[in-house]
This record gives sequence, structure tokens and C-alpha cells, in this order.
Amino acid sequence: MSSIETVASLPLSPRGRNKTASAAPRSSGLALQRITPVSSAGHGVPRWARRLSGPLLLLLAWHLASVTGVLPGEVLAGPSTVLSSAAKLIATGELQEAMLVSLQRALTGLAIGGSIGITLAVVAGLFRLGEDLVDAPMQMMRTVPNVALIPLLIIWFGIGEAPKIALIALGTAFPLYLNVYAGIRNVDSTLVEAGRTLGLSRAAMIRHVVLPGALPSALVGLRYSLGIAWLALVFGEQINATAGIGYLMANAREFFQTDVIVVCLVVYAFLGLAVDFTVRTLERIFLAWRPAFSGA
Repeated sequence: MSSIETVASLPLSPRGRNKTASAAPRSSGLALQRITPVSSAGHGVPRWARRLSGPLLLLLAWHLASVTGVLPGEVLAGPSTVLSSAAKLIATGELQEAMLVSLQRALTGLAIGGSIGITLAVVAGLFRLGEDLVDAPMQMMRTVPNVALIPLLIIWFGIGEAPKIALIALGTAFPLYLNVYAGIRNVDSTLVEAGRTLGLSRAAMIRHVVLPGALPSALVGLRYSLGIAWLALVFGEQINATAGIGYLMANAREFFQTDVIVVCLVVYAFLGLAVDFTVRTLERIFLAWRPAFSGA
């Protein structure tokens, strides 16, 4: 036994034990201090103010260009003219009615296309036979531009509401299919093996392991699909529309009313922002169990 081990093994005398005990710091005398993570510390300007600064600067530049004559009213109406036109449309009820019609078209097309895309993705992601039968046709069809299908949709469905909704459904099906399929196939294999070890049945494995693991990718696909839904809606409402925001834009184009066109574009933008906020809220609710990086 070495000398160090010998000294360490010797029992302490009562005096030595008292010295050791008295040398230990007393927690009751320490001052408590709250530790704030660096990521949650403030940076001076509130975040909501920083997010609003970009649109406000753009609006100010637009106003200055209109007032100074750099941007003529025939090319693009100024903010004051746009606001007065929006107030007139709201007073007559035209804008609210158009928003409801367009929102109904977008949500109906999203419901149809999303249901088809998610169903096919689950079939292709869970079963190898489903992948062999479904994935190749879906990969082929998603490369076809949706706008190029408008003449064919008119021949099939006429010029009513059906081709507009079909165009939105086609545009929204593929992002959901791709993201849900990728989410199912990228589920951690360790979790799958753990489920098998615990004796989960195939249905329980799909319900408790596979589908929750694919949910983050599915919500990303939903955000993409919502963006494409508004793009498809713009094209769809050019097909002999008698109501909706696209109808207002078509009428304004005939009379060179750039102020009304800008109002409709702003409405499109705010509706898209609203549905994107809805999806972000769903992500915070359903993905609260998953820690994620929120930016530095």
C-alpha cells in the first residue's frame, strides 16, 4: 500500500472531523440568484417591433415614391388611394363576400387534395407493395405544371366551381404526399425496435410510434400545401369567375384600377399569413414534446 493510500485510510480524529465539518460551506448563508439562459435574454428591441420594422419601411418607401411622383398612379396607386378603395369595398360588402368565397374554395380544395395526398402517403410509407404501386405515378404527376392542366380541367368539369377546386386539390396533394411519406420512412428505427420489444401490435405500432414520428414532416407539408393553395386559387379564379377575390381583380384589370388590384393582393397575403399562423399554432400544440432550436 502506498503512502497516499495509507494516509487516506487512517481514521480522522474527532478534532479533525470537526475541522472538516466547519470547513464545509453553509448553504443557508448563500444568496440565491436566478440564472437566465442566453437564448431567452432580451436584445433591447422587442421581437415584434423588429418583425414589423421591415413592412413599415417598405410601406414608407412606397408612400414616398407615390408622393414624389417617382411611382406614378397609373403604374401603381399610392397607399392612401389603396386604403380609400379598401374602405369603399368594405362599406359595400364586396370585399367580405369575395374573401368568404375565395376562402371556401381554398379550404375545400385543400381538404380534398390533402385527404388524397395523406392517404396515398400512408399507403406508400407503411407498405412496400403500396410504395411500388403509388410512389412512381405520384413522382411522375407532381412534375406536371398545374397551370398546364387548366384547359383539360375545363373540358372535364366545365367552367363552374369544379375546375377551380380541382386545380387547388391537385396543387395541395403532392406536398402533403411527399412530406408525410418522407416522415413515415424517416421514423427512428430505434423507436420501432423498442415498440417491437414491448410487444406492440402492428396497429399499435403505427398509432403510437410511426404516425407521431411523422407528424413534424406532415405539418411542414401542410404549410407548403397552404401556400400552393393560394397560388392555385389565383389561377383558378381566372377561369370565368363570378365571385371571389380573383373576380374583383379581373374587373379591376379591365378598368386599369391598380388600387383595387393592390387591395386584392394584400387580402391574398393576409389570408395566407392567417392560415400560416394557424399551422404554427398547431405545431406548438402537437409538437410540444419535441425540443427544437428557436434561433440565436
